Amino acid sequence: MLKNWAVVPTCLPIIHRRCHGCASQRLRASGKFRVNANHKLIDTWLLALCTECGETAKLTVLERMTVRTIPSELLDRLHANDPGLTAELLQDPDVQHRNRFALDWTGAWRLDIGGSDHLDLDLDLDVIEVEVEVRNAARIPVRPARLIAEGSGLSRAEVDRLITEGKVISAARLSGKLSGDFTFTLKR
Repeated sequence: MLKNWAVVPTCLPIIHRRCHGCASQRLRASGKFRVNANHKLIDTWLLALCTECGETAKLTVLERMTVRTIPSELLDRLHANDPGLTAELLQDPDVQHRNRFALDWTGAWRLDIGGSDHLDLDLDLDVIEVEVEVRNAARIPVRPARLIAEGSGLSRAEVDRLITEGKVISAARLSGKLSGDFTFTLKR
C-alpha cells in the first residue's frame, strides 16, 4: 500500500540573524520590499522586523543591478510586495548567504497525511507493509523519525525501536535532519 505525506509550510519561518537595535537573534519577514533606483541602477531589500524591539533590518535582494537586466515580472512582484516572492527569497541560498542568516522553521510547518489524523495499520489487517512517500514542499529541515512518529501515531521511542529492528527502512538516512523528499517502508 502506498501513502503520500507532505510537509507543508503554515507561515513564514523566523530569520535567525542578529538585530542591530538589541541583542535578539530573531527577525520576522514583514513581507514588504524596498526598491531604490539611482539612475539606471536598482537596489532592492526585503524588510524584516526584530521580534523583540521592532527594529527594521534590510536583507539585500538585488544590489546595483541595471534595470534592463531585471525581468519585468520580478519588478512587478517587488513593487506589489508579493508574499509568494517573500517566501521564495527567504529560501534562496544566495540571499541567505549574502545576508548571513538562517531560517528557523520551528512551528512554521505541519505534516499533511491526507485525511485521517494518523496512519492506522490496525484497520487493514491484510496489509503487511506500507510504503510512504514524503514530499517536502519548501525544503524544510525535519527529522524523519519525528515525521514517522507524528504520521503513524507512535511515540518517538517506538519509532526508534522499529528503525533499529529493521521494520522501518529507507534509502534516506532516518537519523538527523532531511530537507528533501524521501520514501520509507513500515513493516508490521
